[in-house]
Amino acid sequence: MSDEHLKNASRRKFLSSAAAVGAGTLAGGAAQAAGDPLIMETQEYASGLGAGVDETPYGLPIKFEDDVVRRNVEWLTADTISSINFTPIHALDGTITPQGCAFERHHSGAIEMSKDEYRLMIHGLVDTPLIFTYDDLQRFPRVQKTFFLECAANTGMEWAGAQLNGAQFTHGMIHNMEYTGVTLRTLLEESGVKAEGKWVYVEGHDASSNGRSIPLEKALDDCMIAFAANGEALRMEHGYPVRLVVPGWEGNMWVKWLRRIEVTEIAVESREETSKYTDTLEDGTSRKWTWEMDAKSVVTSPSPQSPIKHGKGPMVISGLAWSGRGSIVRVDVSKDGGKSWETARLAAPGEDMALTRFYLDTEWDGSEMLLQSRAMDSTGYVQPTKAELREVRGLNSIYHNNCIQTWHVKENGEAENVEVS
Repeated sequence: MSDEHLKNASRRKFLSSAAAVGAGTLAGGAAQAAGDPLIMETQEYASGLGAGVDETPYGLPIKFEDDVVRRNVEWLTADTISSINFTPIHALDGTITPQGCAFERHHSGAIEMSKDEYRLMIHGLVDTPLIFTYDDLQRFPRVQKTFFLECAANTGMEWAGAQLNGAQFTHGMIHNMEYTGVTLRTLLEESGVKAEGKWVYVEGHDASSNGRSIPLEKALDDCMIAFAANGEALRMEHGYPVRLVVPGWEGNMWVKWLRRIEVTEIAVESREETSKYTDTLEDGTSRKWTWEMDAKSVVTSPSPQSPIKHGKGPMVISGLAWSGRGSIVRVDVSKDGGKSWETARLAAPGEDMALTRFYLDTEWDGSEMLLQSRAMDSTGYVQPTKAELREVRGLNSIYHNNCIQTWHVKENGEAENVEVS
């Protein structure tokens, strides 16, 4: 029998013994059944009636989960109107992000617009300029696709060293949702793109407009005009009633409250793609058009906001991996700061440009760990160390930091953000 089979057999033995309560104290701190009133005695909640239907017409999380919320870091920006908050990825499992937990990024605040007020204009180098209402969009053939959205500045504060203590703050500018809408190709074909059209310029209805240029090839490939996420209407903070979806590319391009799409011959080179969202290198020059989000991963548990509480014995190390260039095919986990690696188990086969959940079923002996994860995508790209990134990019960057993250797990199970380049 192989070592892996022995490990699995041992784990099955523990898990089956955990189910057979009353046989004594179990490994990992599981309590004895005898004498535990929470299982042996009738509790108050089992002595009467619970809440009826329609107690909360729109269902909300139970009060015991009230810590699972988006969080802002006040000192990052001067005002929340043009700011960002962070998805609590340390407290979530699976891959789909609930809309109520999905991070926000605004340049001039989230706006309220009704479906009746909504208009989308397609113009420029087209045969027939068109204006669509929300109801018009509903009449086109629909598609449903699951994609991650990651801010280009995700992990940006970590370039110079370990700074923010928690996966929510180092990697929480990301969410993963199932979008429903129509393809951008469908609407462009409805208008008819002229031969000289090579780009589209997109803007939102909000005060910032957040204009971005997108190559026509990408626009015709997989971009979507989305009006629903995770089976319901978009939330206001995510662009209700309509937003653009640009799979695998930086979140700034996913324009919310989408107002117009102009077909152009050249890129507009707006503020958001020149003075912002470019990557400043060591010599002071900046590279632009770095749209794609490279393969990346992070251990979400254990992590600073999700410490080990169960003590020594069997445990599950869990995390997320993603790539804007394809699908995740493998994730390795290190407990010793990258000296040795174990291949994690993917919860499901990786999907293109969507989050993948990974697990490493292992044993913890109570000693310190330097936890890391390393992702590989379908192109063969391997997630780099921070030292490897710095060698190419220097320390002047803000965006596109996809380095390997390290958590120092202490003997008491608590963890903190440290740097092991």
